[in-house]
Amino acid sequence: MNIASFIANRIAFNHQKSFSRFVIRLSIVATIISVMVMIVTLSFASGFQKTISQKIFSFWGHLRIHNYEMTRVSIAEETPVLKNDSVRDLIKKYPEIKTVQAFATKNAIIKTSESIEMVLFKGVDKDYNFSNLKKFLLPGGRWINLKDTGYGREINLSEYTATQLGLKLNDQLLIFFMQPEGKPPRTRKLKVVGFYKTGIEEYDKSIAIGDLALIQRLNDWDENQIGGYEIFLKDFEQMDRVSEEILPDIPIGLKSSTIREIYPGIFDWLSLQNYTIIIVLVIMVAIATLNLVTCLLILVLERTRMVGVLKAIGAENFTIQKIFLYHGAIITAMGLFFGNLLGLLICWLQMRFGFIKLPEDAYYISEAEVNIVWWQIGVVNIGTFIICFLVLLIPTIVVRRIQPVKAIQFR
Repeated sequence: MNIASFIANRIAFNHQKSFSRFVIRLSIVATIISVMVMIVTLSFASGFQKTISQKIFSFWGHLRIHNYEMTRVSIAEETPVLKNDSVRDLIKKYPEIKTVQAFATKNAIIKTSESIEMVLFKGVDKDYNFSNLKKFLLPGGRWINLKDTGYGREINLSEYTATQLGLKLNDQLLIFFMQPEGKPPRTRKLKVVGFYKTGIEEYDKSIAIGDLALIQRLNDWDENQIGGYEIFLKDFEQMDRVSEEILPDIPIGLKSSTIREIYPGIFDWLSLQNYTIIIVLVIMVAIATLNLVTCLLILVLERTRMVGVLKAIGAENFTIQKIFLYHGAIITAMGLFFGNLLGLLICWLQMRFGFIKLPEDAYYISEAEVNIVWWQIGVVNIGTFIICFLVLLIPTIVVRRIQPVKAIQFR
């Protein structure tokens, strides 16, 4: 019989009320809460970062092929490049690439009797894949139809812009496109066929979607001139690697940039969330560690007479130490099991019912998003186990210093 295990189980799981039993259960609860909070924090933070990143990628892709020259921000957002089959054929050579799509942008002003709004008109061609934007389209509307010849006279606006301008579905609007060299704006009459909402203020306040052929006409470009190419990848985490690898395969005079390089502000802000995660994890680990140390020290002091009696009848120090090591193992094992169970349950409930709501104007999402990354869960469990194991050795050192004579007299 394992004497240390037998005594530890009797102390921890006996049905009689005792201070030892209360301390162990309190420590188990504290460990459960610490593990649960770490799992929920990592899953919610990962979900937040992933959701915001995907919203950004949905509008601009993961990579952009564009001209090396400076852009003329006041008039057209890109210096024109020629359509090139070698760029289109990247999708055949690199399995990581999902789509390659042409685009161009141009600043414009929309004026109605209600208000005036400045927008960045993004032109897309007939091969554009709107599936990336499908989740942002509001009910009742549709994405623009693109023609094989001429240019489409339809436009998609954000819900915010439409509200500011007092526009409804199928309304006609006048849009004024700015021209270079002090020339008067060029005006076009377009039909509103759909509204979108991303929750990202920078997008909802500025972007309108229309026909690339219209921008070509306004900029006096020919049909082979575009602003650049957007590249969507199957895995956004491959952005940096793919951007470097495709450089030898794109025409001279063009460069590849990740969307993170083009819009660093938002991604820097997302990266700051990692510091919050680290702070929370450090606090939770510290709480779990202090809780376990305190619990075992209390148990050692509360069972000082028992330690003295065991030593008096010949029990070795290591045998007595194992009693408290078993206590720590019980606390750690139950804390990890139920902590994981509750943490994953909360994540599942949020994914299923979305009961945790957020102010969208501040966080860019209306409810907390969850992304369970299993290797992170594994790190939490392994890290907690290792730390607890090392911590268990500290209080048991006290056992070696207890003298039987003084311990038996201890009150």
